[in-house]
Amino acid sequence: MTTAAYDVTVVGGGVVGAAVARLLARHDLRVLMLERGSDVGAATSKANTAILHTGFDATPGTVESRLVRRGYRLLSDYAARTGIGVEPTGAVLVAWDDEQAASLPRLAAKAMANGYEATVLCDATEVYALEPHLGPGVRGGLLVPDEHIIDPWSTPLAFAREAIANGAEIRLGCDVLGVEVGAEVSVLTTSTGPVTTRFVVNAAGLHGDTLHRAFGFDGFTIRPRRGELIVFDKLARPLLRRTILPVPTAITKGVLVAPTVFGNVMLGPTADDIDDRTATASTAAGLAGLLAKGAQIIPSLVAEEVTAVYAGLRAATEHADYQLTSSAAARYVCLGGIRSTGLTASMALAEEAVALLATAGLTMTARPTDEVRGVRMPNLAETFPRPYQSGGTIVCHCERVTSAEIATACTGPLPAVDLDGLRRRTRVLNGRCQGFYCTASVVQAASSADGRPAAAWLGLP
Repeated sequence: MTTAAYDVTVVGGGVVGAAVARLLARHDLRVLMLERGSDVGAATSKANTAILHTGFDATPGTVESRLVRRGYRLLSDYAARTGIGVEPTGAVLVAWDDEQAASLPRLAAKAMANGYEATVLCDATEVYALEPHLGPGVRGGLLVPDEHIIDPWSTPLAFAREAIANGAEIRLGCDVLGVEVGAEVSVLTTSTGPVTTRFVVNAAGLHGDTLHRAFGFDGFTIRPRRGELIVFDKLARPLLRRTILPVPTAITKGVLVAPTVFGNVMLGPTADDIDDRTATASTAAGLAGLLAKGAQIIPSLVAEEVTAVYAGLRAATEHADYQLTSSAAARYVCLGGIRSTGLTASMALAEEAVALLATAGLTMTARPTDEVRGVRMPNLAETFPRPYQSGGTIVCHCERVTSAEIATACTGPLPAVDLDGLRRRTRVLNGRCQGFYCTASVVQAASSADGRPAAAWLGLP
């Protein structure tokens, strides 16, 4: 008989997989999380709109509606405890024609059906009072006071670090290549060797349907939905006070203009269904379309400096709801089709995964609260004290990042191993110069901290 090395293996190290690993590690279990990339939260989770959603516009009665509502409360509390930046901006949904304006009362009723009762219908004059830089043509709006913005990079890192602190193991650069389900143990063939485990949680994101079929199940197919975004310089931040939302369609929430907790302004996303699960490059047509839309929403925005552009892929399926299933026979749980609301719903999805594991036959005992170790994240948000304000040598002047922050990010549990990981842990290289002036100093600081040569940080042989 094959002995399982782990009680539960979570496949996927995005924000959902990391949330699941964190919650499982709070139980008397041997937990492993596998991530095919070089870091947690480095795929879909890093390239989202970073909205802490109330779920006001979700379809009432869906799993997504329930879990977004629950996740909003859980993540708000967790962020406050761990130092993850949340800025309480609120949002206003803007109608640009009479048809959209006529739909606003229905959206307010929809929010009420989702358990959110704080929306406020506004006429055009009231909308302009809320956001005076909006372009001409506003017909009305719906104020959503609790639709806030959050640091999307620190969230999966916090989950993963807490999982490690409580005994979970994380393997990066580990791709699942095959599955053999036995009577009591499953064997995962991976790029780093076999893994024997009693139960598996599929949080594989864009590759969730592939793993689902490897376990012998069907029911959904992922077709990536590419969302391109434009990030404007911090000098654009006074142009809006809150997130400017469009009237949503059946396919997408539409193009928004949102502040970020890092002090920038973001425009996007697009919504293009594609077949390539690796196509994260921006397109000329996508960016041109966004700029045209931005010129309508806030005309003066498009005159501001662009700091960066990026694209993310959402795990869209043929279904309008999350695809959550479990199998006692295969000792398997699937968290599939988690789209843009996955950040907000992540902790609620973790609760759902634990409940589904119990249904599938896993017996687990929660550890006493005083035995569970928490974490505290360095603040990256502009509206809270930043580390440089306590002193230290600033290396990246655009984002005001110190050499001490870089050293901390390169050491300890789950350190950065490349410049992309360093960006998400400190904000370094993300500013107006995009590393033009500071890359050499940043690489020197990182190399001094972790002992690897500068070439390794630059991706050179």
